Amino acid sequence: MTMPTIPYDLMAERTTLGSMLLEREAIIAISSQLLPEDFYLEKHGLIYEAMLACYAQRIPPDLATVSSELRKREHLDLVGGVTFLSELLTEVPTAVHVEYYASHVARTAILRRLIESGGKIAALGYETSLDLEVTLNAAEETLFSVTQRQHGAEFIPIRVGVQEYFDHIQRDEDEGTVPTGLVDLDSKLTGGFRPGQLILLAARPGMGKSGLALSIAYHLGVRQRRGVAIVSLEMSKKELIQRFIAMHTGLDNRLVEQRARQGDPRILDALGIIAEAPIAIDDRVGVSIFGIRSEARRLALKQPLDLLIVDYLQLLVGDATTMSRVDEVTRISRQLKLLARELNCPVIALSQLSRAVEQRAGRVPQLSDLRDSGSLEQDADIVLFIYRADQDDENEGVCGRTEIHVAKQRNGPVGIVLTHFDAPTTHFRNLSHRKSIDF
Repeated sequence: MTMPTIPYDLMAERTTLGSMLLEREAIIAISSQLLPEDFYLEKHGLIYEAMLACYAQRIPPDLATVSSELRKREHLDLVGGVTFLSELLTEVPTAVHVEYYASHVARTAILRRLIESGGKIAALGYETSLDLEVTLNAAEETLFSVTQRQHGAEFIPIRVGVQEYFDHIQRDEDEGTVPTGLVDLDSKLTGGFRPGQLILLAARPGMGKSGLALSIAYHLGVRQRRGVAIVSLEMSKKELIQRFIAMHTGLDNRLVEQRARQGDPRILDALGIIAEAPIAIDDRVGVSIFGIRSEARRLALKQPLDLLIVDYLQLLVGDATTMSRVDEVTRISRQLKLLARELNCPVIALSQLSRAVEQRAGRVPQLSDLRDSGSLEQDADIVLFIYRADQDDENEGVCGRTEIHVAKQRNGPVGIVLTHFDAPTTHFRNLSHRKSIDF
């Protein structure tokens, strides 16, 4: 029986490198798709690494500049000298097909990593001492890293990071931000949330935590048609959809179902619009942090994901082996932060406040009021509190001016933003007179 061979395509590797030596624009087309580790032959990877170094210095990667860079790195003789580079250059009549050949290099690299991951997953299967959910999560993370092309990219030269930062500041400053739809809050957040951020949204009962989170989801998913995932441990899919309908139509949330049964055309129109929004909902009861990571990864592979909302953090199931609820919430908050970085999208986690806020005059929330774990404040990039001075729990039907306290922002100012909360539709809206207050 013939043993299968390791997948690679040396001709595609040589043609890709030759195309970049031939045409200075070729590296722009593929630099974001390939890593030096994607090349099967080590010397091909060293040549590509030298090309990336030239590109980072804004120098065209031609025969002379790449030879010079390799010589500086003491790799020129290792790759076969200028003679080998000249061979690569003469083998390629045109660089027009560079993306096609680069895709073959990337494909075989992924297949090799898949083989490597298969071995790691098989080894996990023999680790009988580990908790099953931990083992499954580790196996899935190993496989997910292949699809996300993360292998081998933990460390990068700072010049590559500098180039990426330069490219970032050259782009529109709002590109990549996730707006909330509340202009004053977006202004305070310098445009909105950022990929990789963990945002904690906390308040006393009845202040509208879910309303604010769903208002942001409605703005992003329904109005802007950007991908949103909602993990709802407190409300069902039906209740979430009903709230979206209320926000869209302006009807009282409590009357939506009755009006729908009567065939109200506003609701039928709203259903059609909401149905087309790229919003995904998970309303399973008792879902674990590992379950959220698993489902979010799968969703991110199917569609672009711009925001993940978890409502709410204290209802999540953590690691059953932890000693206390504080340890469990600490583990959950850190996993949510890691998930935000992994998916490269902001994660909004709703949180309860401790009873200490009820004993304080004015009941103004503070960071110390975050419930169950001091790590919540530490892990969060942004902490938002909702506050209304004239609103008690039993009077929650009143509409009116509501404060959103930006109590922590890792890379920006803190302060108070004024909004309008419409309780019948559970919708947060901009105030007609825009004001914000700095601490």
